[in-house]
Amino acid sequence: MAKRKQATLTDIAATIGVAPMTVSRVVNRSGYVSKQTREKVLEALKAMNYRRNGLARNLKRQRTETVGLVLGDISNPYSTELANAVRETLSVRGYNLFICISEHSAKEDITAFQSLVDHNVDGIIVATRSNREGDEYLRDIVDSSMPVVVVGRDFQHNAVDHVSADNFTGGFEATQHLIDLGHRRIGFIGASLSNRSGLKRMQGYLNALEAHGIEIDERLITGRKESVSEVPGYSTEKMGYEGMKRLLSLPSRPTAVFARNDFTAVGAMTAIKEASLSIPEDVAIVGFDDIPLAVHTVPALTTVRQPMRIQGQLAAEMLLRRITSDEVVEPDERILNCELIIRGSTVPSA
Repeated sequence: MAKRKQATLTDIAATIGVAPMTVSRVVNRSGYVSKQTREKVLEALKAMNYRRNGLARNLKRQRTETVGLVLGDISNPYSTELANAVRETLSVRGYNLFICISEHSAKEDITAFQSLVDHNVDGIIVATRSNREGDEYLRDIVDSSMPVVVVGRDFQHNAVDHVSADNFTGGFEATQHLIDLGHRRIGFIGASLSNRSGLKRMQGYLNALEAHGIEIDERLITGRKESVSEVPGYSTEKMGYEGMKRLLSLPSRPTAVFARNDFTAVGAMTAIKEASLSIPEDVAIVGFDDIPLAVHTVPALTTVRQPMRIQGQLAAEMLLRRITSDEVVEPDERILNCELIIRGSTVPSA
């Protein structure tokens, strides 16, 4: 029995009455195709059981020696440290870096991914938060043989490497530290309770409270509520300031606060001082990241230090391994330890 011939782009184009270039644009996600025509092509691809020839694509496609990096809030020092580490690691190997920003929405994620694919980058590092629409699009990109590494994104694929800090343990230990100091009304600033499943730092905070039999009070948790198409992007200094003011307006305010990141903690500290309260005597505060500013706040900020530069270096090395390897690369996952750094914002100086 003769083997059934694999459908080609030309076969599909002839079947639905469009040019082969149009089908190619849909398959490669490059160039403009109307929504109606795109859907028509996708239906034909599925009906004719078209399978993309990844080997042929790699033989045809020449490397551009460029890599894409998708980041959240570029003003946050975490993003700066991560991007610099990626750039330096790539530079040694002769690669250039393109940076795209996606702060909150799945739409921004998809736009960034599409832009990098259109620019024929050799691979993509994604350091934004997971969301359903963005993950679906990213999965399609990976399936088209594009090398991808994710940093801190909850995204699973057998051809994607993952590097992240141990945010859950970091959040747990930050909250545990405040509990050990005798605090029982401990607030969280940087996200709403509905985001708990997507934020391991918040999960750590909640688990620490539960482990000590402390009731979770939703009034003590404050942050922007995202719509279905949005994700909890980086928490900002403004969010910390406004969130702390809301917490201080409660009839029974918290005696301690865990801020989702150091930027948020700095905003919260400003609000505490404006209310003529003392840190840590009236309100103790812990941040996360250990950005350079943390040691220079007054008082110096207690925080959870995560290895920002190491994450960037590892992500770049993982991606280069995928780009340059002629073999099938097994997925690699690195979860890096964090460290609680105790300073004056939780423990008064002698």
